Amino acid sequence: MNIVFAEPIGLTLFQKENFLQEMNRVGHTIHFYDNQPADQIDLLSRTCNADILVVSNYKVSAEVLKGSSNLKLIVVAFTGVDHIPIEECKDRGIAVCNAAGYSTQAVAELTIALAIDLLRKIIPLDGILRQNGTRNGFLGNELCGKTFGLIGFGAIGEKVALLAQAFGCNVIVWSRTVKQVKGVDFVSLDLLLKEADIVSIHIPLTDQTKGLINDSNLRLMKPTALLINTARGPIVDSSALYSALKNRIIAGAAVDVFEHEPPIENNHPLFAAPNTILLPHIGFATNEAIYDRSIIVTNNIKFWLDGKIENRVC
Repeated sequence: MNIVFAEPIGLTLFQKENFLQEMNRVGHTIHFYDNQPADQIDLLSRTCNADILVVSNYKVSAEVLKGSSNLKLIVVAFTGVDHIPIEECKDRGIAVCNAAGYSTQAVAELTIALAIDLLRKIIPLDGILRQNGTRNGFLGNELCGKTFGLIGFGAIGEKVALLAQAFGCNVIVWSRTVKQVKGVDFVSLDLLLKEADIVSIHIPLTDQTKGLINDSNLRLMKPTALLINTARGPIVDSSALYSALKNRIIAGAAVDVFEHEPPIENNHPLFAAPNTILLPHIGFATNEAIYDRSIIVTNNIKFWLDGKIENRVC
């Protein structure tokens, strides 16, 4: 089998060497690329002879699949797979698996950090101090006692709930699947938006969730409420969020994901929105998460070669 890592996924040199030697011993070849493809044409040039393709969050088009006639398995070094043409993979008999769970702790911790940052206005106050200002006239808010509303309750949502409860928050959830979790109340989306002090998004991007947080839903939220999105950018209508922030319909927002991967164009509406924290998609980006991801990805390949498949998406 020809195994192609079409972009870097954070494997250490030691991990690369070990995996390369292990695969070579049983007759497989590996090619590691140390940079992202320039475009889909470049991606195709890397994958055209691949039996197994490894990508992280780089988009794979249907045209790339058509030009990669040997392809049998795509291993996604990510949780979300909305950048993979799943239906085309099904039609072509290409198996797809992901790295489910690798960044659960990392994303959950960032969510809590963003909530505290917005409540205490840490970033703006850093700027004030650097301009010789003081805290005069300023009071922040505590996380304890707030109602933390979670849209989605997969592994990450459940971890955020545990952390929020540890800070003394009440947790309410809207999810397709209702679970019996101590101290967590499952409610309708409308009720969650109306009652939550912090609304945090933890659902995948699908045709049904795209634009879920729109103008009408934002208007259901409290004027003191905060919105946090560490899931997928298109779940939130950015123009509607900008308008809600500008017109003080909600108090603040933290966004780690956009309509596409950074860099983000300078005229993006959220760049002009008040009381926001904007990050270049760092939710998963910890040393611990990347190390765990590397293990999951290489194990996914080894399991498949042994006739089994873990973390299967299709």
